[in-house]
Amino acid sequence: MDKQIESEIQAKGLTTPRVVPADVEAEIASEHCFTAFDGALGAASNENESAEAAARIAMGMPLQLQLLTICVLVLHNGFTVTGESACASPENFDAEIGRKIARQNALQKIWPLLGFRLRDQLARPALTEADAAADLAGTPRPNR
Repeated sequence: MDKQIESEIQAKGLTTPRVVPADVEAEIASEHCFTAFDGALGAASNENESAEAAARIAMGMPLQLQLLTICVLVLHNGFTVTGESACASPENFDAEIGRKIARQNALQKIWPLLGFRLRDQLARPALTEADAAADLAGTPRPNR
């Protein structure tokens, strides 16, 4: 989320439960960024016994694979999200910028997942003392 928007939300005192940037970051267990070329080269290396054969395959790969950056975020629950960044002009390619953009695009996919989780939590009825007592006693919960 844009820092300016987050500041505005806080300034307006919108404090009811919501997903905040720290929640999104806290879900990430690991991060993996690479170009499509790296991925294709890795796949070629896995399929071929020799590094020599993989190098020959790499020489035949299109340059455009080096301009596509992919970021894979592995979340603590094992789910993965991906983000991509493609550069139209090879002259403008910058690996660091590509990784940042791909990561931001992956982060944007976590927000709705956490929003859905939060909405589920908010929709659950509160457990009353009477409900807890009935649960412990093994009897039906009282009607509301």
